[in-house]
Amino acid sequence: MNSKIILKAESLDGYLTEKDQQYLSQMDVLYEKVMRSFKIIASGGFSTTIAAEEKKVIDIFNEMGHIMQTICTEVPSLQVFSFITEEESHAEASRVIAKLRDIRTGHQEFLYYSQRAYEMLFRLAFTGNHSDNKNYLVVKTPVTTPVQNYSVHKIPDIDYKIENTVMCVMLRGALLPSMIMSKEIEEYSSHGYVTPFALFKIKRDDSKKEENMEYVLDLKNSFFDIEELNGKDLIFADPMNATGGSLVTVVKYLLEQGVKPKSIKFFNVIAALKGSLRVVRALENCTCYTLWMDPVLNSSAYIMPGLGDAGDRLNGRDNDEIPRNIIQLIADYGSDISGLYRSQLRKIEQTVLGNR
Repeated sequence: MNSKIILKAESLDGYLTEKDQQYLSQMDVLYEKVMRSFKIIASGGFSTTIAAEEKKVIDIFNEMGHIMQTICTEVPSLQVFSFITEEESHAEASRVIAKLRDIRTGHQEFLYYSQRAYEMLFRLAFTGNHSDNKNYLVVKTPVTTPVQNYSVHKIPDIDYKIENTVMCVMLRGALLPSMIMSKEIEEYSSHGYVTPFALFKIKRDDSKKEENMEYVLDLKNSFFDIEELNGKDLIFADPMNATGGSLVTVVKYLLEQGVKPKSIKFFNVIAALKGSLRVVRALENCTCYTLWMDPVLNSSAYIMPGLGDAGDRLNGRDNDEIPRNIIQLIADYGSDISGLYRSQLRKIEQTVLGNR
C-alpha cells in the first residue's frame, strides 16, 4: 500500500462554485488596493499622509468584512465568531486576534491567547443553545471548618454533543490546539470524557506556489485506529486554515477507507476565505468554526494579513534537517503544559504506542 497520499491544488479548486470564484476575485481586487496603502504606511513620511492611508485601509477592510459576512450568511456551514455572536463579544475576539497577529507577541503570550481563542471557539460550537438541559458539578473545596465544604456549579448538559468525538490532529502546529479542545470537552463532560486521538502527519510542499500546491499525507508516520473513527464526530483544530488542503486530504483518505463520520468540525483561530470555502464545498456534513476570517492568500498560499507561522510561534522552530518527533515536541512544551493536559497526553501516548 502506498505510504503517502498526495492531493493537488487543482483538485481543491474544482469544488469551488462560480459564485465562490467571483467573490474571491472581488476580494483580491480590494486587497490589492490595501497593499498599495501598506507600502505608503511602511515607508513613513508625513503624518497627514499616513493618517489618510490608514483611513483608506480601515474603509477597505470594513468593505471586505461586509462581503465576507454576506458569504457566510449564504453558506451556513461557515461559522465565524465575529459575524454571528452578540456585539459585546466582538471586542474580545478582536483583541485576542490583534495580540496573536502582533509581531511583538512572544511565545508565552502567544500560547495564552491561543488558549483563549479555543475556549471562545468551543463556546461558539457547543454551548450556545440555551435550550440545553443543565448538569450540576459538586466540587470539594479546601475549606474544612466547621465541616468539609462543597460548592455547586451549573453547566450546560452537552454530553450528547461531545461524548462521541475523536480529536484528529494534523501535526505539527495543530497538536497543542487539539489538546486544548480536548481539555475543554473533558471539562464540560459530566463523565470527564477524554477524547481519543488520531494523529496524521501531513504537510504541504512549500516549495510550490498556491496554484500548484501539493498536500502530502505520510501514513507511515501517522498514528490512528481506523475503526475508532467510523460513525464518530471528528474534530480537527488547526490554528490556521489557509487553503483547506490538509483537512480535505485527510478526510478524503478516511472516506476512501470506508470511514463514515457522523459529523466533521474544523476549528481555526484564523481562516482564509478561500480555504474555508474549499473545505465546506469539498466535504459533506462539515462545519468550519473560525474566530476570525481573513480575505486572501498570497502566491505562496499564506494568509494575508495572517499572523505568520502559527506552528513555529506555538512550538518554536524546528531544525529543518532533524525535525523533532512527537515525543520531543511534547517534552519541549514543559512541565506546565504536561501537567495541565496530562489526560490528553496519556491518550496521545496510548495512540502512538498502540499503533506500533
